[in-house]
Amino acid sequence: MPEPVWDVLIVGGGPVGLFLGCLLAQRGLSFRVLERRAQPGQHSRAIGIHPPALEAFREVGLTEPLLAAGLRITRGMVTGEHGPLGELGFGTASAQFPFILSLPQRDTEAVLRRRLAELAPGSFCPGLTVMKLREGADGVHVTADDQGRPLKLRARLIVGADGWRSGVREALGLPFPGRLYPDKYLMGDFPDTTPLGQTALVALTGEGVVESFPLPGRGRRWVVHTGSQLLENASARELTAMIERRTGLHVPAPECRMLSAFEVRRHRAPQMVGGRAVLIGDAAHVVSPIGGQGMNLGWLDAAALAPLLETSLAGRRVDWPHFERRRLHSARIAGRQAELNMAAGRPVGARTQRWRERLIERVLLSPAAEPLLAKAFTMRWL
Repeated sequence: MPEPVWDVLIVGGGPVGLFLGCLLAQRGLSFRVLERRAQPGQHSRAIGIHPPALEAFREVGLTEPLLAAGLRITRGMVTGEHGPLGELGFGTASAQFPFILSLPQRDTEAVLRRRLAELAPGSFCPGLTVMKLREGADGVHVTADDQGRPLKLRARLIVGADGWRSGVREALGLPFPGRLYPDKYLMGDFPDTTPLGQTALVALTGEGVVESFPLPGRGRRWVVHTGSQLLENASARELTAMIERRTGLHVPAPECRMLSAFEVRRHRAPQMVGGRAVLIGDAAHVVSPIGGQGMNLGWLDAAALAPLLETSLAGRRVDWPHFERRRLHSARIAGRQAELNMAAGRPVGARTQRWRERLIERVLLSPAAEPLLAKAFTMRWL
């Protein structure tokens, strides 16, 4: 029996690869999603789903189940050392989705996997690690490790959605220039004991920013800037002590549901397309994970790519340079915005803190600023 030749192999079964699979299934293309993990990941760094992604999800019937599972963040409050500086509502950002949807990544992936199974049963292949990739005149040849056994696959095109350590990008021989920022953070998930409800909090303090986002199930995520120290061995009690010292808010340390220290990188590949291969998501560009920017960028990469794959497989011409320019331009904007956000939240001295608070307060009180800020923080520029 001849070896099947798939239209597309998607390497990486995280949120970006799963969404691309749904889009290809909707178009009637044959494909497989190859995922290294045998079991779903439980770590949930990204939690924010922005309006442009919710609009893109409509095409494959994902928007409603995600809305049902998530919690709508309708506004953000900014405070300083001595009280509130202002609020930012998201009502002007989108007529359909005037909010950011909060949903931990593990739950988002579960919704995506269920929808992919409905659209293309058997297309998701967990526990497969791509070992070799070779491009030939008859397609892309892939050798994967399937629990110690080699598995050979062939496709007309391949998409690398396999994260910032992308094996597909490495096989293409593409560099991944970038940098590691000095900013380090500690985050944790707890029951929500604040009166904030569906409001996000950004507390700008001299010791560094504290950010807080509501989660489904009456939970709340806290993210604290820890200067240049990566506190990998910190306890939940240490995190809650920092939160209380900087904001005055008590968070119950014994009820911590997740604790993680992380650092921030920025990388961008010089190109996203090479031969029969395309890179999307973190395989092509990495920005700060705070606010789910990278995940949303990847989803919009997938939404832009799916019709182009269909066109290419039908033998019609595709303007790949235009696709690259648009998507890498969005990544550049996201990276710059992340840099500004990080700079605004770094530890500062008393004089700089007073100047920073006055500036933020003036901006937030300006009627002209709210629509622009709402669009920026909900990623309407994508």
